[in-house]
This record gives sequence, structure tokens and C-alpha cells, in this order.
Amino acid sequence: MVSLVTGGCGFIGSHIVDRLLKEGHEVRVIDNFTTGRPQNLDHQKQNPMLQIFQKDIRSRAEIEPIFKGVDYVFHMAALADIVPSIQKPWEYYSSNVLGTYQVAECAKAANVKKLVYAASSSCYGIPDEFPTRETAEIRPQYPYALTKRLGEETLLHWGQVYGLPVITLRLFNVYGTRSRTSGTYGAVFGVFLAQKLAGKPFTVVGSGEQTRDFTYVTDVADAFYTAAMSKIVNETFNVGSGGTYSVNRLCELLGGEIVHIPKRPGEPDCTFADTTKIEAALGWKARVSLEEGVVRILENIDYWREAPVWTPESIDTATKDWFKYLGKE
Repeated sequence: MVSLVTGGCGFIGSHIVDRLLKEGHEVRVIDNFTTGRPQNLDHQKQNPMLQIFQKDIRSRAEIEPIFKGVDYVFHMAALADIVPSIQKPWEYYSSNVLGTYQVAECAKAANVKKLVYAASSSCYGIPDEFPTRETAEIRPQYPYALTKRLGEETLLHWGQVYGLPVITLRLFNVYGTRSRTSGTYGAVFGVFLAQKLAGKPFTVVGSGEQTRDFTYVTDVADAFYTAAMSKIVNETFNVGSGGTYSVNRLCELLGGEIVHIPKRPGEPDCTFADTTKIEAALGWKARVSLEEGVVRILENIDYWREAPVWTPESIDTATKDWFKYLGKE
């Protein structure tokens, strides 16, 4: 089998590459290294079954030859984070929507067996029900969420019209080793781990009683592999841990002092995936508990040593546009 992973040097993508290589696949990676890190696959450098191409998914001319002979496509490449999506919407739209269009066209031309897309649970916005089912109303609150949803819509439509065999997986709060360390203020684990290494307090938004469906990255990689190998097409599934955990509980597990910062608009008080559908259709279920996942991360905490250390003051500066555009006066 030949598999292609867009964004394969990124956080989740690199774990999918590991899984595919373990299963005996020949793997091709497309990554422009905007957020992905080549070091994430350093341990696979000598593996003859892996090829890495530094290309941009927005350029069909660049990427189409790489699709030749590919059986499975795992489309992970995307720009993430809320604040920069508000500040630079075109970059997000061109990458997450138009880039996904180019991937869809290349996959269609290559007659692939399956394309599995990393959709986002942020498409639900602030849901009415918990756990949240795939049938919940779509309410993106910021450009990142919108562009990930439009990418999902594009692929499902290509499945409907052109017969492209697609599965989209809506991911809930993925964490684990190799999560991003970029200079952009974003995912809670990267922020907290850098703070822990620097001996600084964890910057907890609001009361810290808000809960998140923290899902460990190897479980997510397993969901992608299971979806690709299944006979199911043109479906959407939630991928979550089966539970929801408070940010205060996360701080307890990581161990450290806390400082509170203002609650932010457009963020739900709870994220919690209803995984009934994926469990029934694919037999997939998360295996790694939050406690076990945090232990694994702390064993590899040096990975975040060069990550920026955020303070209440620097977060306030970084999130001004968040409050400006999403705040309800």
C-alpha cells in the first residue's frame, strides 16, 4: 500500500506516518514546514519506505505528481489557531479551503481508494448538547473553524458528485507528544508545558472549571488508520476520548501554580464528543486516559523547552483582536 500524508511533519500527521510505516505502508509526506517540523520524523530518517516532499498544497502543479500510484490520502495539512485566523483570514482560507480543493482534485485524478480528512470539532461552535453528536448545528465562531468546515464540505461534496471516497473525522482537543511549539498563542498543552519548564504559573482562562475532551494523539492516529482501512465512505465521525475534563484537573496532573486570565468570547464551556457513531460503524474507541497521556507528555517535556513562555501580559497583547472581533458589547 502507498499512503500520502499532507502535513505529515506536523503534530498529528507525524504520528499517522509512524502508524502507517508500522503497518508496512510506503509513505509519502507533503509539508511546507509552516507549522510542521522535520524533526518530528527524524527517528524515521533512515526508513526507505518514507519520502518527504517540501511542497505547498495550494499548488496543484507542485503536488499532483506525488499522488501518482497513491492508495490512501490522509489530509492533515492546515493552518491552526484562533487569533492568527482572525488577523490573517486569507492565509487560512487559501490554505484550509483552496488547498483542500487542490488535494481533492489530485486525489480524484489519482483514483485513490480513500481520503481521510482532519476536520475540526470547532465547527460546532458553542453547542446546545453534550456529548455533542455529528448532527449538531454547525456554528463556527472564528475564521479557523469556518475554513476547516469549508474544507470538510468541499471533500464531502466531491464524494457526492465525483465519487471520491471520503471520510471526515471531527477531532476534539488532540494532545500528546510533538504538539506544536510555535510562537503563536494557541493550544493549552503547548502553553502549559513551556510555562512548567520555565517555573511559571499556568495561565488558566476563567475559572478553570470549563471542560475539554482531551484526546490522545495515538488514539487519533488509530482512528485515521481504521477509517482508511474500512469500507465506509462519505461519512463524518467525531473522534473524542469518551470523557471531558476540567482545565483545573489538567493543572493538577501537570503540577504547578495557577494564575487566572479573563474568559474569552466564542469559546464553549464544554467540549465533549458523542462517539457512539464511530464506535458502532468502525469499532474505534479511545484507549489512552488523560492521566496516562499526561505521564507520556511529561516524559518528553524537553520537546517544549524552546517554546515561547506566555505570561498574562503577553497573552493579553496577543489576544486583543480576539476580544475586539469576537467580543459582544
